[in-house]
Amino acid sequence: MTTVETKPLVIPIFLPNAGCPHQCVFCNQRDITGRKASVCSNTSFNRIVDRFLQLSTRNRHPVQISFYGGNFLGLEKAEVQRLLDEAEGRVSPGHIQGIRFSTRPDTITEKRLSWLKPYSVTTIELGVQSLNDRVLAKAGRGHTADDVVRAVSLLKTNGYEIGLQMMVGLPGDNDKSAMATAVKIADMAPDFVRIYPTLVFRNSVLADWYMAGDYEPMPLDRCVSLVKKAYAEFRKRGIPVVRMGLQGSEEPEFADALLAGPFHPAFGHLVLSEDLLDRVSAELAAIKGLPEAITLRVHPSWESRLRGQGNDNMRILKERFGIRQIRVLRDPACRKGNPVVQIAG
Repeated sequence: MTTVETKPLVIPIFLPNAGCPHQCVFCNQRDITGRKASVCSNTSFNRIVDRFLQLSTRNRHPVQISFYGGNFLGLEKAEVQRLLDEAEGRVSPGHIQGIRFSTRPDTITEKRLSWLKPYSVTTIELGVQSLNDRVLAKAGRGHTADDVVRAVSLLKTNGYEIGLQMMVGLPGDNDKSAMATAVKIADMAPDFVRIYPTLVFRNSVLADWYMAGDYEPMPLDRCVSLVKKAYAEFRKRGIPVVRMGLQGSEEPEFADALLAGPFHPAFGHLVLSEDLLDRVSAELAAIKGLPEAITLRVHPSWESRLRGQGNDNMRILKERFGIRQIRVLRDPACRKGNPVVQIAG
């Protein structure tokens, strides 16, 4: 089974709102992407696949075809099979190794999973958002927390790699209930997690509430701190968090549609940087007789996260602990992706 550590090249087949029984209060795929709800044709599908296969994949195996942006198993059976037939026709050991898709928890049934058995589907992601029924109802999700639990159980029984997506800052949510969702998601032991902030997009129900003063988006700094706590919970449990924050800043439709909320193009970097600051601070606080000059060892790929934006983490550590000089040493021996920060005087 494919695991997230292999960093597959994902060929994205976008199905905006396709198969969705209704629109959640935070969603407006049409304005974000500039596309109407639709399912791509066979010709479009193959054109997208061919374009991505021209990219260098030397360091990003395996390659997977991914259907996302809609509710894949909410499509009619014939449409699901058409798309999977096209994808399966491109699966081969030397090119594409698997198929993945995202769908709603309440579409995971034994009947629908039986549709997938002839195909090389390896990974299924569920849009969980919250495991608080009150929050789910206010967001217009149309499913319950129990639906998520049942779906995960079915997927595990059938041997799929499972990804769960959660959101923070939803209407009626707060830091306590969001962290309760994170803990419950971790308890279900998915293979990976994505964490998204709630953003306000034009022409959504949430936009109406925001304009009327009935919804206040979470400030960026508070959102980063909350997601950091959720990330730390998953890290503690050994569950990879493969994305934090929403992509889309380079798309003009995205910029035009975004009305308010804690968006930052480097949201994940901010979270990881704050998490490393906390971890280094905890180590320094435990040292008696801390010297004025210290060395921090970190894997080279995580140096910028350790330093923070504008070297802010170094400034904060100096002020917090009365340190005069901090040397950051790039050490490949430190664990990549989840470094152990070592301190030496």
